[in-house]
Amino acid sequence: MSQQKLTPVEIRLLREALDSDIKTGNIRLREGEYQFDLAKVITSFQLDAHFPDVKDIIKRLYGEEKANDVMFIRKIQTILKKMEKSDIVTILQKKTPWELQKYALTSFKFQDVDKNNITLATEDELAQARSLLRAIMNREGTYMISRVAFAAQVVASSSLVAISYGAAFWALLQPVVNAWVFVPGFLIASVGSLMLGRVLSRR
Repeated sequence: MSQQKLTPVEIRLLREALDSDIKTGNIRLREGEYQFDLAKVITSFQLDAHFPDVKDIIKRLYGEEKANDVMFIRKIQTILKKMEKSDIVTILQKKTPWELQKYALTSFKFQDVDKNNITLATEDELAQARSLLRAIMNREGTYMISRVAFAAQVVASSSLVAISYGAAFWALLQPVVNAWVFVPGFLIASVGSLMLGRVLSRR
């Protein structure tokens, strides 16, 4: 799960949850009850930089059979919706219409309606999750740099090819062909085409 590719929104949600102080909720988070169990299992996913959907959550908590029980899925979704209204959980926007919604905790520390302070992750777990998030952000930053470098190479090679072929074509249109323009232009265009082909093939 640590190799998950996160969207900018997911990175922001994870960072906010890791940096959050104790948040106040208006539901009960008592051990052994649905809300607490759901919060704990979402925590286990989120600390690994993964945002689970309802089936992921149910599989981990109750097994494969329950994850295929439509009535049970709806029951858990109703509880998660209540947790969202209490600002315990955030429901992520779907990337595609057919996928299930994913869930994220807004914090790993809460005070519930009974004024109980609930800590869902240890300091060591939070520290490990912060290190993982930094690694993901570094990886994403490197990926963006490589994309910019690739685009720059494509633009440079394409421009070189276009200008060189343009010069060679212009030389051919003259009443007297200027070999000093045509030959270098054609050769540079050919080399530029090879360079462009190599850049595109590496991608």
